[in-house]
Amino acid sequence: MSKFTPLTDELHSYIVEYGARQDEVLRAVQAETEAMGDVALMQIAPDQGAFMTMMARTLGASQVLEIGTFTGYSAICLARGLEPGGRLLCCDISEEYAAIAARNFERAGVADRIEIRVGPAIETVRAMPGRELFDMAFIDADKTGYPDYYEETLKRLRPGGLVMLDNVLASGSIADAEGPEGFEESHAALRAVNELIAADERVDTAMVAIADGLMIARKR
Repeated sequence: MSKFTPLTDELHSYIVEYGARQDEVLRAVQAETEAMGDVALMQIAPDQGAFMTMMARTLGASQVLEIGTFTGYSAICLARGLEPGGRLLCCDISEEYAAIAARNFERAGVADRIEIRVGPAIETVRAMPGRELFDMAFIDADKTGYPDYYEETLKRLRPGGLVMLDNVLASGSIADAEGPEGFEESHAALRAVNELIAADERVDTAMVAIADGLMIARKR
């Protein structure tokens, strides 16, 4: 038996209007990203951004890691939730997207608390000390890398810290044994990381149906 409220476009607009407090900067980033075409699907939804800001503030996060930054919407939301003096480290493989994100950080007034490192994120993270560096992490990059991103991030997360993984519902196809044509590898990786985290005794977990699904794991 399932229990849910079908999320229509009208209902989602209502959620954003009354539950996201999206300001002019975030509206502008969203609009400019949407103008980029199909690639804009990589941007998080406004209600998800509001949730992430709330999570960072509730946690009292001062050191946060983001894997996959795109045009910077999610990073702005995370940076706004940091404790005073906090820092956000963003990892992205694209110099083009990193440059767009940097401009958006300046516009949002959060550039002083964000560092962007361009290159393969797994290499960036593995080059860090293998100890507890972060209070919180957000993973939203290539889906085939999710299992490795999760493992390497968890090593560097403090006890009580959170890691959130985006798109864990795979556009609604995650319960299917195989993904849509052309997305089989990403689908398999998402199923693998969901199963890994669900069985991982190192963490407490909750999967929530915000946007395309967030897996939230709290390190014990």
